[in-house]
Amino acid sequence: MYEPIRTKSVHAMADPGDFPHRSREEELDIQLAGHLAALLAVTDELRALSPDAGLDSAAEQLSAQVARLRGGPAPVRASVATAIHEPHLSALHQRAHALAGRALVVAASRADTGAAILAARRMEAHAAATSLATAA
Repeated sequence: MYEPIRTKSVHAMADPGDFPHRSREEELDIQLAGHLAALLAVTDELRALSPDAGLDSAAEQLSAQVARLRGGPAPVRASVATAIHEPHLSALHQRAHALAGRALVVAASRADTGAAILAARRMEAHAAATSLATAA
């Protein structure tokens, strides 16, 4: 009455060898590198708006961590030109604080002590800068 199905169902599980898999550690490395690279971009924006030796040092440390996690050269960093409307420094510090918090969570999950310490220090620095900006 009906012809039997001759092809595999689209609902069948894929063969595990059909596509590459990454380990949990590799996924966490990629995620941590992304958070630290985003933090580096915000740090570069802050450095352009208000130059500071502490931000310069932090940017170099962030760059080194991203390069280590990606297993390659230092990340490409664009020079930040002054925007038409300068962003508020407090908002940038808040964004950097949030990014450092995300990096800290992933670094802790990954048991990466160096990245976790760097992220915690950046959180403290941006929290202090935010409180100074709101107090003024």
